[in-house]
This record gives sequence, structure tokens and C-alpha cells, in this order.
Amino acid sequence: MSTAYSDAFVFLGATGDLAYKQIFPALRGLIRDEGFNLPIIGVAKAGWNLDQFKARAKDSLSHHGCPDDESCAKLIDLLHYVDGDYNDPSTFEQLKKELGDAQRPLHYLAIPPSLFGVVAEHLAQASCANNARVVVEKPFGRDVESSHQLGMTLQKYFPEGNIFRIDHYLGKEPVQNILYTRFANPMFEPIWNREHVRSIQITMAENFGVQDRGKFYDEVGALLDVVQNHMLQVVANLTIDPPTGEDHDSVRNRRSELMRAIRPLTAENIVRGQYEGYRSVPGVRPGSPVETFVAVRFEIDSWRWAGVPIYVRAGKMMPVTCTEAVIEFKRPPRETFGELVPNTSAHMRIRLGPDMQIAMGVRVKTPGERMVGRDVELELHREAVRDMPPYERLLGDASRGNNELFSRQDLVEAQWRVVEPVLGFVTPYYSYAPGSWGPEEANQLIGNDGPWLDPEV
Repeated sequence: MSTAYSDAFVFLGATGDLAYKQIFPALRGLIRDEGFNLPIIGVAKAGWNLDQFKARAKDSLSHHGCPDDESCAKLIDLLHYVDGDYNDPSTFEQLKKELGDAQRPLHYLAIPPSLFGVVAEHLAQASCANNARVVVEKPFGRDVESSHQLGMTLQKYFPEGNIFRIDHYLGKEPVQNILYTRFANPMFEPIWNREHVRSIQITMAENFGVQDRGKFYDEVGALLDVVQNHMLQVVANLTIDPPTGEDHDSVRNRRSELMRAIRPLTAENIVRGQYEGYRSVPGVRPGSPVETFVAVRFEIDSWRWAGVPIYVRAGKMMPVTCTEAVIEFKRPPRETFGELVPNTSAHMRIRLGPDMQIAMGVRVKTPGERMVGRDVELELHREAVRDMPPYERLLGDASRGNNELFSRQDLVEAQWRVVEPVLGFVTPYYSYAPGSWGPEEANQLIGNDGPWLDPEV
């Protein structure tokens, strides 16, 4: 893997939503913060010219609150545009001309995975893949076999070290902070194991529905949209062993080990729900069985975590919008003061959004003569307004050849192996009312390991 900085940035799908919502603001941030000064070449089939493409970029920056400053002007000045069909070799011949003397381009494929193969082949045939890096968006396949085939297709034209599979969750500051907090503070490691941890809960709640994403969402559902990727990455950060060595692959090696140790899901370990009114959303199929809520129970077959249940739930139309993890610690074998103490008393809570919090649940004595106490939280709170946006961080890392925050082929296949047994609606879905915490069956799933700890905002 080369660590030389890329000398051109190409993004295919340059007129799409992802470019408008994420890529233009991220590139402007890189120009402002890191002196990003590369030719930026957009490729799409929209019937546009360069002026129309620049207008789209200006509108994106304005829409996302970017001031009209020097970095915005610099971004517009760096833009090039190629309009053409991805199946037409002449599109890539024109791209080669726009690349000029660039020797190490970074290609961002903001296009459907079904086009990865033909685009990669055309890039190679036009000599645009030599010493190049390629960034691809999820989904990385639909199951183990398709993700494997997708990886083989990309590896025909790019070495694995130059393939950057982007999961923006890994670029989030609070998600990275999980690892830092765990491994930078020596008091946590001795108790971060099955001897002291009772259970782990992760909740990703959204207080809105699928909105204008009905057609897309009805093809994936909650399990594939956020659990198979984002939530499993959070599970990994919470449970991996300390990385060894200083190379970029040290953390990814630990994630891969952990992911292979997660027991594949069974029908008994998943509950699917669908909020009332989902089927009336434009783009959703009549009678759709797709879940908008999912709760799962993971188990890790390792010495560190054997016997510790990990519960994950994710859903739309919940009471709040919040993502957080709670690590519950075991109570001592005997309560010294004879109290009845809730199992949830001793815990660590890590909030990942919309703001960042780290809280420790402890008991303190209630004032008075009796030796009785109450549960309180010691909380560190920080708003996320100054955090580097995930796409800015990840595009900067890809330009530098730093792949630590990107998925690797073996890791992707391991994630699919975990969820593959429950793909294809092998379990029924249960209706739930908008504004609730999902179907009652989710409470039955967690059973005596509960209750679910509902985030408060």
C-alpha cells in the first residue's frame, strides 16, 4: 500500500444526492483545514456542462451553511466535469485527458454496486487505475457470496490495500472515542470482560420515519441499513482486544478477529417490527414485510466475552433521536449494606449522537443516619458542533492512503456471516405505534437481562 498523497480526486455519481449532501461539503472542509489542492473531476451522465456542475456545487455549499469564503472559491476553481455513460469507454478516455499528468488518482465510486465491475474495468482499460486508490460506498454485497464476488471484482483492478470501503460511522468522532476511552484509561481494562460485565446494550433510535427514502428503504430494512454495518462496528469498538503494533492494520486485525468470533444470528435472537403507517409511504410496496425496527441478541465466542449478551436495537419513529451504548457491570456477590440495588446501578453509558456523552453510573449515600444510597451518574458532556464531519475525515484519510477507518474484505464477509442466517424475512414482523419503543416482543427478547435502557434527551 502506497502512502503517497493522491494527486487527483475523481468522483463518479457527481450529480447525485451523496455528492450534494456529503462530498462537496467534505471537500470544502479539506481545502479549508488541510490545504487540499487537487484537481477534482466529477463524472456523471446528466447532460450537464462544467458551469452547471459548478452551480450544483455552489448550491450544495450554500445549502449546508458554508460561508462564501476563499475555500469555497477554491473548490469551485478546482472542479472539472466529464459527462458520459459509465458503459461507454469514451467516457473514461475523456476522464484520462482531464487527469492530465496525475499519477495517483483517488476514484470515489458514489454509484450503485452493480456498476462497480464495469467502471473498474473501464478505468483500467483507460490507464486510470495505475497506482490509483478507489473508494466504494456500502452496501458491500447482499450476503457473504455477493460481497466476496464484489471484492474479487475490485481486486482484479486494484490491490486490496488501495480499496477503501467507506462506512461513515467509523469516521464519527464519538465512535472513535470509544476506543480511545477504553485503551487510554488504565482503570477500564481490568473490568472490561465477562468477569465484571453483565451485559451490553446499544440503541439507535430515530424519531422520524423513512421520509422520502421509501423505495430505497423497502429494499434493505433496518437490519441491513444500520445493524449489519454501523451497529456491528460499534459492537467491535466496544469489545475488541487492544491493538498491537502501530501500522494501519493493527486495529482492523482486531476488528476482524472479533467479528469472526460473533456467533451467527438465529431466528430466536431477532425481533423485527414495522411502525404503523409505513406501508403508506411513497415507494413502499403494498403489503411490504420490511422491518423499520429490529432488536437482536449477539454472543461472542471468546474468553473475554463468553456468556455476556450484547443487545442491539435500531428503529424509526421512536420517542427520541439518539444513539448510545450502555455497559452494565455486575453487582458484587453480596451487598454490604443489605440494600436491594437495581442491576443497572453500576454502568458506563457512551452516547454517540446527537451529542457526545460519557457517564458512569454509581451509588452515593443518601444524607442521614442510615447507610442507604441512590443511583447517580457522573457525566461528561460535549456538543458535537466542532467535530470534523465523518466524510471529511475519511476522504482525507483515503487521500493519504490511511485505511484504518475503512472496512477490509475479510471484515466485510465476517459481518455478512453474522446476519446471513436471518436474511429474507425468516421471522415475522410485529406492528408498533409511532412514538413507542418498538413491539412488545423486543422486551421478551431481552427477558431477564433487561430492561431495555431507553435513552433520554
